[in-house]
Amino acid sequence: MRNVKLTIEYDGTDFHGWQRQPNERTVQGVLEEAIAQVLGHRVRLIGASRTDRGVHALGQVANFKTTSKLPLETMLKAFNALLPEDVVIREIEEVPLDFHARYGAKSKVYEYRLLSWPIRSPLERRFSWHVADSLDIEAMRECCRMLIGMHDFSSFMLSGSDTKNPIREMRRAEILLRPPHHITFVFEATGFLRGMVRSIVGTLVDVGRGKLNPMQFKEIMEARDRSRASITAPPQGLFLVEVKF
Repeated sequence: MRNVKLTIEYDGTDFHGWQRQPNERTVQGVLEEAIAQVLGHRVRLIGASRTDRGVHALGQVANFKTTSKLPLETMLKAFNALLPEDVVIREIEEVPLDFHARYGAKSKVYEYRLLSWPIRSPLERRFSWHVADSLDIEAMRECCRMLIGMHDFSSFMLSGSDTKNPIREMRRAEILLRPPHHITFVFEATGFLRGMVRSIVGTLVDVGRGKLNPMQFKEIMEARDRSRASITAPPQGLFLVEVKF
């Protein structure tokens, strides 16, 4: 038995999220079909993060087990030859049998990309959230500092989540300015609740617009009540950048 680890990049626009679902096109489903064709048997692909519909990945990690003796380089070329243009396996390696892409992850890094400019961009509409308003960057950065550490993030968890423990450790929360008109939010945490990054970003943008102040942001965090937070930012600006083990 071999345990194979994959690092995967995908454009999530035309996928119904990562997780396999009946009658829906998902990243997991497309990958499992390609792998099965090459290896001659079905596999169960374990993903580090179950990204939502429309969310992208630069460094999603997954693993599967196989008895195939094919060399890894042969697998990589064959898998990618069968995959559609919006998903590719960037790296492949053999790992110990006890490696688990989801449970073994120590932290995950997400970026949320925002186009801050009065005019929308047709070329960037799949990969950023267009916000025409001028934003107060320093006020948003003040709020980001409040996110660092161990917190109950219930106020930023979408309804319908089956998570029993809403406490997560946020290790990094910062805002990068990328000329000419781009703002990137970077978050690293030991784990993320369903919709957590997009809920945080939606609330931070309201701080940047002046609809909320940093004190109100703190009160929203402490309320542990999703109804107190702002709208959820749209999915196309979100990227899973890296999974750390």
